[in-house]
Amino acid sequence: MKRPGMPNPDPAAFIKANLPISPVPSIPEIRLHTAGPASGLWRLAGRRDADPPPYWAYPWAGGAVLARHLLDGPEIVAGRRVLDLGAGSGLVAIAAAKAGAGVVTAVDIDANAVAAIGLNAAINGVDIVARAADIIEDPLPEIDLLVVGDLFYDPALALRVMAFLRRCQASGIEVLIGDPERAYLPQDELSRIAIHAVVDFGGGSSGGAVPAGVFSLFGNS
Repeated sequence: MKRPGMPNPDPAAFIKANLPISPVPSIPEIRLHTAGPASGLWRLAGRRDADPPPYWAYPWAGGAVLARHLLDGPEIVAGRRVLDLGAGSGLVAIAAAKAGAGVVTAVDIDANAVAAIGLNAAINGVDIVARAADIIEDPLPEIDLLVVGDLFYDPALALRVMAFLRRCQASGIEVLIGDPERAYLPQDELSRIAIHAVVDFGGGSSGGAVPAGVFSLFGNS
């Protein structure tokens, strides 16, 4: 919650001043603004009780495994319209753009994430359309590939996301999910197509790599 009398900082200016730029563990081709112990992230995040947690300030395994997968297999995205759902820092969107996607859109419910995505895209020399929105109940986007990193950490969110992914697949949109097999990943509805060892921010203080998977929905062509 915002402290009384404190002005809201400009997100982009705050990120540039307080979140240093560093290579992503396991993805050295990409650099991001990443929060550290001295970032004072509370000054930007959680200004109101309803504000989303600042997941965008750290790279997570689900995004990292998708980014690694796309960079290693650029034919997956070459020339295609790609949307990164729950994009956070923009890691997966940036990887898609660097791998040769035609148009890349990054969507997150947090406006601070969108500010970070803009800065991170510029650092990496790619163009990304970033939007602050919840699109899960909206009409389906006009895209070829939907990428989803680490959105299965909450049971209610997992149900909403899967319903959206099923709608996308039924309309002909390919879906790829990156996840280190968190508790609410519906593995009985998914097919694992790749696995990579990547560093996960939530994996403890050791900084070691964890196995994370890239999944498609059953029935994806």
